Amino acid sequence: MNEFNKNFSSEEWINRVNLAACYHLADYFKFSDIIWNHITMKTAENKETFLINPFGLRYDEVTASNLVEINLKGEVVNGDSKINDTGFIIHGAIHKNRKDIKCIMHTHSRAGLAISCLKEGLIPMIQDAAIFYKRVSYHLWEGMSTDTDECERLSKSLGSNKVMILQNHGLLTCGSTIPEAFMLMYYLDRACKNQIDILSTRKEAIIPTDNIMEYAANQYEDPRFKLGLHEWPALLRLLDKNGSRYK
Repeated sequence: MNEFNKNFSSEEWINRVNLAACYHLADYFKFSDIIWNHITMKTAENKETFLINPFGLRYDEVTASNLVEINLKGEVVNGDSKINDTGFIIHGAIHKNRKDIKCIMHTHSRAGLAISCLKEGLIPMIQDAAIFYKRVSYHLWEGMSTDTDECERLSKSLGSNKVMILQNHGLLTCGSTIPEAFMLMYYLDRACKNQIDILSTRKEAIIPTDNIMEYAANQYEDPRFKLGLHEWPALLRLLDKNGSRYK
């Protein structure tokens, strides 16, 4: 047994390793923002707590063992580091109210910030964006997320979706697994980049019809295309190849 995981159940340790990997992948794909933003994961099925990054560390410095465990009041219950309070405010109520959600990812990617400032929001136009068709929520910007009252409003804005654009702020994705939340963010950021690219041409865009977009969105419900199922092992191999110390 690894010296670091002897104090954790096997379930929690696996979650810690995958969550740390998610931080390193977010950094690799340029979703990180120095020491800001956060990705959280429910600690274990039998715990009403979740794991979050220690405040002050870059994403590439996050490891399975230094993740901090906090409860649904935002209190640290296991860990030696402080957390960014906005991480609890943005993630807390979603973890509390959405039992189907285990992982939540929030980013300030360049393209995501740009789309968050457009009145029309995200306009899915490409195949990889069909999964978001009429499945994206929006939350009005309330300033820095330091007011605990915003917790419930964020959760209410998300509703039953797994994707939300925080207007004038950034992107948020959720998943029943870490790989799902990450791949939703990967494709959401790509959809934002695509929209910016198309707008920059100032040419008339081909927008797929409602029927084909809804059809394509439903195709993603096919178990063969379950987000993260096939990609995650390849992404972990990428980290291992690059010598990442997420474990």
